[in-house]
Amino acid sequence: MFSALLLAWYDQNGRKLPFRGTADPYRVWVSEIMLQQTRTETVGAYYTRFLARFPDVFALAEAEEEDVLKCWEGLGYYSRARNLHRAAKIIVSRHGGVFPADEAALRALPGVGAYTAAAVASIAFGLPCPAVDGNLTRVFSRFHGVREDVGIPSVRKKLAALAAEDMPPVRCGDFNQALMDLGATVCTPGTPDCDRCPLRLLCDACRAGDADALPVKAAADPPREIGVTVALITYQDTVWMRQRTETLLQGLWVYHLTENAGNMMDAEKAMGALGIRAVPRGKMGEARHVFTHRIWNMTVYHYEAESAACREGRFVTLSEMNALPVPTAMRAAKKWAAELLEGKRNER
Repeated sequence: MFSALLLAWYDQNGRKLPFRGTADPYRVWVSEIMLQQTRTETVGAYYTRFLARFPDVFALAEAEEEDVLKCWEGLGYYSRARNLHRAAKIIVSRHGGVFPADEAALRALPGVGAYTAAAVASIAFGLPCPAVDGNLTRVFSRFHGVREDVGIPSVRKKLAALAAEDMPPVRCGDFNQALMDLGATVCTPGTPDCDRCPLRLLCDACRAGDADALPVKAAADPPREIGVTVALITYQDTVWMRQRTETLLQGLWVYHLTENAGNMMDAEKAMGALGIRAVPRGKMGEARHVFTHRIWNMTVYHYEAESAACREGRFVTLSEMNALPVPTAMRAAKKWAAELLEGKRNER
């Protein structure tokens, strides 16, 4: 009864999305990786552009990582792009470019967790694999009246078992996508729209009147606030940048960053360690970027270098800067850097 009601609703109310209506495992996989930790409405344009640049797994496997990161620019969580690239190479080298039609084999790919493997297996291959994400957790907690903390492994296992019981033998991909849509549009966080829900007559939480209190979750720790000094170091019509090797924003190009900086002297000391001699030219402004577990509160300054000498990184022109993959966290700094370089160019 659950699946029949849900699929009937989905046939009439399912969202029309650029990545829907295909069982091509490459396209399903790309869309599911993009949808990790990203709003559905944001993904469409990136998905279309990414497929135009890398139309199949062979094109992606043969690409340079920097090209992949540039195409991903602005979508965030760049480890997804690096894992996508690594997985494409594995699919080509070990599987001849053919996606494994098996949930366990899919999970063995870099960046593919339980949810993504189940989504690809069900949508691309029709396998009965519940894709347990926040939407499914919310819908099943309310429908079955699960009033325990969903962060507890045994509770998550219970919800997955309930989903497996309710999954139909056919249209498994539609079942998972219907749950996504119901959770995103009707059975939403906070106050759900129970009057519009196709499951309302059978829903435990709807009958009990406590749907807005489910699922039960322990309070999450707030992200840590970090002060960051950003130095835009220019030399003639170039600006200094480096490619990060740190886990956060790995492979992306950034300006001179000093985390937990107390004042400009910290940044200048760090510049000196890189062999950069520069003088301050003023404050450009402030910016803020929220990551999952930290917040960068950035103060951006302009420095003018005495020469292009440096032990790490390099000075790049405006066109070179625009061609490099730069993270969204650097959006404001990049705007100011472009203004500085355009001003330098106009002075010539």
